[in-house]
Amino acid sequence: MRIASASHAVFSATLIVIGVMGLINGNFAAIWNGVPSGFPAREALAYVCASISIASGVGLLWQRAAPTAARVLFGYLLLWMLLVKGRYIVLAPMVEGSYQSCGETAVIVAAAWVLYASFATSWDRRAFAFAVGDRGVHLAQWLYGLSLIAFGLSHFVYVELTTPLVPAWLPWHGAWAYITGSAFLAAGVAILSGIYARLAATLSMLQLALFTLVVWVPMVAAGHISAAHWVEFVVSFVVTVAAWVVADSYRGTSVMRDDRTTFRAIPLSR
Repeated sequence: MRIASASHAVFSATLIVIGVMGLINGNFAAIWNGVPSGFPAREALAYVCASISIASGVGLLWQRAAPTAARVLFGYLLLWMLLVKGRYIVLAPMVEGSYQSCGETAVIVAAAWVLYASFATSWDRRAFAFAVGDRGVHLAQWLYGLSLIAFGLSHFVYVELTTPLVPAWLPWHGAWAYITGSAFLAAGVAILSGIYARLAATLSMLQLALFTLVVWVPMVAAGHISAAHWVEFVVSFVVTVAAWVVADSYRGTSVMRDDRTTFRAIPLSR
C-alpha cells in the first residue's frame, strides 16, 4: 500500500464509508441520489453503487489495483453525472437547482478524474489519451471550475434558503449568502481562466470545508438535523474531500498562473 497524498487517502476512506452506509441502509447513499422512484431495479442499483464505492475506495489504497479502481470509479461517476444528474438539467434547464445538484456530483467526478489521469497505465494512455496525463488533469480542473460557478449562482438564486443556514453568532446573515456566492463565482472564473487557479482551488476548498464545519457539524453534534439536512451534511463532506483532491492537483504550479507548458499531474506511484 502506498498513498500519494493525504487527500488521496481521505477520499478513498470516504468512498468506503459511503459504500458501507449504502449497504447498511439498503438505499442510495447521499452522493448517489437523484434516481427516480419508479426506476427499474432501483434497489439493486443502490447496492451496485455501494459496492462500487467500497471496491473503488479499497482499490485506490492498493498500489496494483489503483489504476483499475480509478478507471472504474471515474467512468461510473461520469455516467452517473450525465445520465442521472444531467437528466434534471434536460427536464428543467431554467432551474438553477438542477445545475447545483449536478455540480456536486461533478466535483466528485473531477476528483476521480484527477486520480485516473495520474494513475493511468500505458493502456489508458493509448486508449484514452485525451483523458489522462496532464490534459486529463486540466479537464478535471475545468470541470471543478464549472461546478464552482453553479454553486455561486445557487447562492444568489436561493438566497432565502442559504441565509437561514448562517450560524446565529455571525452578523449580517443576508450578506454572507452574497459574499460566499461571489467567492465561488470568482474562484470558478479563476480556475477556468488559469489566472490564480491554484490559489482559487485552495481557497474554494477551504470555503467548502468551512461550510461543513460551521454549518453542518454543529447541527449533527446537537442532534437537531432532519433527514434532508443529514443528506446535505454528507454531500458537503464528500464534496469538500473531493475538492481537496482537485486542489492537490495544482502542486508544482505557479500560484499566479497555471502554465500549461510546464504543468505536471500529481506524481502518483504506478
